[in-house]
Amino acid sequence: MGQTLTEKILARGAGRASVRPGETIWVQADLFMTHDVFGPEVFRIFEREFGADAAAWDRDKVVVIPDHYIFTEDPLARRNIDVLAGFVEKHGITHFFKPGTPDYKGVCHVTLASEGFNRPGGILFGTDSHTCTAGAFGMFATGIGNTDGAFVLGTGRQWLKVPETMRFDFDGSLPPYLMAKDLILRIIGDIGCDGAAYRAMEFGGDGIASLSMEERMTLCNMVIEAGGKNGIVAADSVTEAYMRGRGKAVGEFLEPDPDADYHSRRRYVSADLAPGVAKPHSPDNYEEARNLGDVALDRCYIGSCTGGKIEDFTAAARILAGRKVAIDTFVVPATTDVERALATEAVDGRPLLDIFAEAGCRVGPPSCGACLGGPLDTFGRALDTQKVLSTTNRNFPGRMGARSAEVFLASPLTVAASAVTGRITDPREFLKH
Repeated sequence: MGQTLTEKILARGAGRASVRPGETIWVQADLFMTHDVFGPEVFRIFEREFGADAAAWDRDKVVVIPDHYIFTEDPLARRNIDVLAGFVEKHGITHFFKPGTPDYKGVCHVTLASEGFNRPGGILFGTDSHTCTAGAFGMFATGIGNTDGAFVLGTGRQWLKVPETMRFDFDGSLPPYLMAKDLILRIIGDIGCDGAAYRAMEFGGDGIASLSMEERMTLCNMVIEAGGKNGIVAADSVTEAYMRGRGKAVGEFLEPDPDADYHSRRRYVSADLAPGVAKPHSPDNYEEARNLGDVALDRCYIGSCTGGKIEDFTAAARILAGRKVAIDTFVVPATTDVERALATEAVDGRPLLDIFAEAGCRVGPPSCGACLGGPLDTFGRALDTQKVLSTTNRNFPGRMGARSAEVFLASPLTVAASAVTGRITDPREFLKH
């Protein structure tokens, strides 16, 4: 019996010819990532268990990316940055993107991609549930807890159970009114928030092959919202072009075997799908956008690791160009690179930044922003009983701020269309199709 893509990567990491679902194995990590929320505790556990003067397993394979609570005056958030900086200096960690310096980048998952850390066939562990984003590069990437993070930091190894794999195929390129966010919201709506519990979610078909790397990142980012262990797309020429554009060479491309044994398989026809929305208070509370036109909104939010990449903003600008928003609309680039690109990337000859300004949007500094709520002075944080339509990835009570707020999730196209009307709006109302 053949192997799935996840099984092949884990077998390589374990130094074995093959592995099977349910086996527990030791694997060698290629990369470990942490950030300002969990990094201080990871470092505390590391020094407690390995010793205050212990060396990280490989200081060149540890990446520290503060991104969550950056542009705030909250003293605890600022203390966390100081803790990270102290540990990095003491232990000689090579890769630290420190806020307040030219090294600062922004959201960890987008930074890992844009800085060339993600490598096909590799294994990445990170102390953030959306580490699975990197599966878009054909690698095994998953979130772990602080104790496991400290262990990987000290040894470069992790003990895990080989997950079963669920396969999702999409036939046909996406129509211009659909984005990867619509695909993953539909899947989560179909299988539920526990439908992929501790399973790999492997995506394929010519619909997936037609997606850009940023769209593949969106797709893999939200597998955790279905309970998935990891999401993954086989590396191909699109992956290679993205990496070469960042000066990175690509080695062997791994692919699932034709006779791989899957837990289950689902197939979708891209043209049959519609723009989707996850209603409060769960990512699996799915409905098509066209059925929610009576839902009046208080604000819209375009940003985060799921919706703050340059292609997300380009999509939103297709709707917003020449129009005004009817409600407060916040635009938060994921990284400093994306922030700079807002001034250079254009739609119909107009820079994205000009389009957003003329539409009446409020553009914030690059970070996770209000995706995780954050301190009270966080830009775009949900207030009181507001109804918010957002490109973020999670809409549990309190996720974006006030517990009494209601958060709806959608693609940048749907959020932009809704910002113009002040109600949840199918983007096909503004796009030719």
